[in-house]
Amino acid sequence: MFNLKTVLPLAAALFLSVASAHATVRTETGLSESNVGARETYRLNVPTEKEIATTQIRLVVPAGVVISRFQVTPGFTRTVKRDAAGLVTEVVWKGRVAPMEYARFFFQAKNPAAAGEVVWKIYQTYSDGSVVAWDDADPAKGPASKTTVK
Repeated sequence: MFNLKTVLPLAAALFLSVASAHATVRTETGLSESNVGARETYRLNVPTEKEIATTQIRLVVPAGVVISRFQVTPGFTRTVKRDAAGLVTEVVWKGRVAPMEYARFFFQAKNPAAAGEVVWKIYQTYSDGSVVAWDDADPAKGPASKTTVK
């Protein structure tokens, strides 16, 4: 007979370990929520989930999020795309994240002025040219990372 007090925490831990294996954006302290209009340091965590290296990470900046600066990430080059107003709309990091490794990319940003859900679309390119889309196009295979702004 299963004991729900034992099974439920184990199931939750398993789910969290699987969910956290994907490319995610969280606050510097690891939270998936922040305040309206707050200035926040975010971290993009990208694990290599294949037996080949990750070579590029592309982050699409959600509407309303204003990136102000980046932390230098040794071994990676960074390029940004900007809109007509000069706001960062995309960031691409190129470098190498070997199998069984992960990389973290830190950036500072101001949250949107309105409450809601911020959806971070991340595209992870591997050395064979394949791309894993963490953008909710297929939530079962590639869930987008989300931040609740309240």
